[in-house]
Amino acid sequence: MRDLGVGFRYLVRGQRWVARHGKQYGFGLIPGLITLVLYLGALTALALWGPDFVAWATPFADGWSSPWLGLFRGLLTAVLFALALLLAVVTFTAVTLLIGQPFYENLSEKVDRDVSPDGSAPESGLPLWRELVISARDSLRIVMRAALWGVLLFGLGFVPFIGQTVVPVIGFVVTGFFLTEELTAVALQRRRVELRDRLALLRSRKTLVWGFGTPLGLAFLVPFVAVFLMPGAVAGATLMARDLLGEETADEDDEARPPVPGDMFRKPEVGA
Repeated sequence: MRDLGVGFRYLVRGQRWVARHGKQYGFGLIPGLITLVLYLGALTALALWGPDFVAWATPFADGWSSPWLGLFRGLLTAVLFALALLLAVVTFTAVTLLIGQPFYENLSEKVDRDVSPDGSAPESGLPLWRELVISARDSLRIVMRAALWGVLLFGLGFVPFIGQTVVPVIGFVVTGFFLTEELTAVALQRRRVELRDRLALLRSRKTLVWGFGTPLGLAFLVPFVAVFLMPGAVAGATLMARDLLGEETADEDDEARPPVPGDMFRKPEVGA
């Protein structure tokens, strides 16, 4: 459980880092603002036409008497919007990172150079177009995994008591895990760590991941907050990636060091 606090501290340290580097913070806001406009448009459309979609999808209920018809379709509309909101929280990071790949790559590299004892930062050695293809491919895989979890939780949401208590908690924990994967991917992809190895690395320290990603997922539910936290989240995820891989960090708090180094997951750098 100690890792929960460590993960949260990385989230806070990331926000502090961007607060000290205003230029990086300003550039990091641009992709989030673009994504926010797109998502607000999609959620607004769902709010306006969601009831019509539910009515079209449930023709068998047309003959139901009042108030059962209204209650049934109202519940389905609310669940549909809640599911869309959950997926929006998970995919917001993936879409923002894809749009802002050059911005966040640069930010993550500067964090690495700032905290590395020798002032260096790992480089993938790949051209930008190749990094974008890999990022888009991996993001799609993560979104598909998140969607499967979303469908499962959607179904469990109809189970009495469990659907109203346990399922929301599981939903935020799952969201936190996938958010952390997307954010740490910026630093780990530069180190040539493949998706399968990244997932194994994160699963090896789940409480650390939950401590970082779950509070962030909750914060992302507040309108506009995600945009302003994204640059710091990328910075904090970079610091956490160094922890996961057992890399030395200048002025590192001893409590933040991993109990087991993760060097086995690190790919050799190009030209090594």
